[in-house]
Amino acid sequence: MSPGIKHGFERKLVTLAIADLRLTKTLSVHIKQGQKYLQILSSIREAGLIEPPVVVLSGKGREYLLLDGHLRIMALTELGKTEVNCLVSVDDEGYTYNKFINRLSAVQEHKMIVKALNDGVSEEKLAASLNLNIKSIRNKKTMLDGVCQEAADLLKDKIMSENVFRVLKKMKPLRQIKVAMIMNDQKRYSDAYAKILLEGTSPDQLVHEPKKKKLSPAALEKRMRLEEESIALSEDIRALNDSYGTDMIHLNIVQSYLKRLMGNEKIAGYLQKHHPETHEKFSEIAEMDFFKMKAVS
Repeated sequence: MSPGIKHGFERKLVTLAIADLRLTKTLSVHIKQGQKYLQILSSIREAGLIEPPVVVLSGKGREYLLLDGHLRIMALTELGKTEVNCLVSVDDEGYTYNKFINRLSAVQEHKMIVKALNDGVSEEKLAASLNLNIKSIRNKKTMLDGVCQEAADLLKDKIMSENVFRVLKKMKPLRQIKVAMIMNDQKRYSDAYAKILLEGTSPDQLVHEPKKKKLSPAALEKRMRLEEESIALSEDIRALNDSYGTDMIHLNIVQSYLKRLMGNEKIAGYLQKHHPETHEKFSEIAEMDFFKMKAVS
């Protein structure tokens, strides 16, 4: 390892009492009815805990803050567990887990299911572990049948539904690749957007020749304009996306520092007395929820 790179986690897991963990966010009781929670609960019940929660020392004795894994802790509690093995982070930021780690893409889930089936896990066992029916397991297994490798690679880490791939299967490989590139540029992965791009696909780029239907010149012009506008916006959006991740990390680092700063009574008191405007701005930044702001925007 390069001398300039440090570990992000301690090398050994620690076993902690679940009751002693300090949660960093409040979860609604209704979340237990959601598909994601039920999958986690079923997976832990069938196969045990696979991915350890992430904690960090709070600085108050041996108290640990839970950075990532709130649903896993909730599921373990429901299953009657009192202790859990945790990964100890050296930083107290949760951005990395929320943005880059937690969510499993459709392609990643497909590969996981195919590997498990190839390793001898039965469809029934897999369905029970993921809280899915056998038909869903089979659909996920064959999700990429008819999708070219290049298009699948472009979308391998993107969060989208299986329906998008059903739409792609109606196109020929070169068109699949182009559509995948447009979706990446626009950061739009909805079923509806995929269908719009399908509508804008010329008949010679479709797997099956569509039934002839008469389109008005206005409708044809609208289709062409939609794709032209999508391509025209791609460069600007790509530039923004290139800087977005770095900007968010910087914001979270600054916010973490300001939270500690404003948590010091002497410093906060001095700023409030001598620099009230600075104190107000620092407090405002420390209390911001950047993820909620992103969702609103």
